[in-house]
Amino acid sequence: MSTSIDLSDFELGGKVDDYHDRLKALQERLSHIQTAHIIHKRRAIIVFEGWDAAGKGGIIKRLTAEWDPRYFEVWPISAPTPEELSHHFLWRFWRRLPAQHNIAVFDRSWYGRVLVERVEGYASEAEWRRGYDEINDFEAQQAETGATLIKIFVHVTQETQDKRLRERIETPWKRWKTGLDDYRNRARRADYLDAMHDTFARTSTDAAPWIVIDGNDKKAARIAALTAIADTLAACVPMDPPTLDPAVEKAARDAGVID
Repeated sequence: MSTSIDLSDFELGGKVDDYHDRLKALQERLSHIQTAHIIHKRRAIIVFEGWDAAGKGGIIKRLTAEWDPRYFEVWPISAPTPEELSHHFLWRFWRRLPAQHNIAVFDRSWYGRVLVERVEGYASEAEWRRGYDEINDFEAQQAETGATLIKIFVHVTQETQDKRLRERIETPWKRWKTGLDDYRNRARRADYLDAMHDTFARTSTDAAPWIVIDGNDKKAARIAALTAIADTLAACVPMDPPTLDPAVEKAARDAGVID
């Protein structure tokens, strides 16, 4: 499936009413969805891509806030290690895929091959062009083996990004979150936009479509992202609560725990 996505369509930064109430309700729903994945031994993969300072970390923090930590993992992806560079670029991601009844959250992902590695020249043109098909095959394999795959791209305008980068410099306890890479990437925004639009066109498939989130208002972005994730996950797992084991019920009655 070829999908036409224009990031300029996601720059309104609309506000959200009743943010705290909506967030609380979504987190409770997501907690139930995680329980359903545990009970039914389903696995899911959630990928986050987007601009520097787009708000990916804030979304992930709120996504996982009410989840049982034993059954999910957040993988912050940075530059590959020397060992990882000695293997195919997907090798390090195969090692991080979730087991049954687990959810893996990737803060950046295998899309580095066709985004940062393409733009910054870390991969040859032949490598990143081949990467589209390799990624599609990899994701199709996950879907064919029962994983739910959700791909979120968080978009912000240059104006919003600059405001947040400035806040990171001006706020002492946020300075660790910024570095020279932010400014090297910023200088090549046009190149990244080309790479992003090519990526959407080449890798938004029936099994793994891209979901773009307008990140210009952080609260609205969090609600939109969590809603999209909850809707997709819930559609792929039975959502009936677990039945009570009769033996457990009898033991509870005998113990006087329940009437």
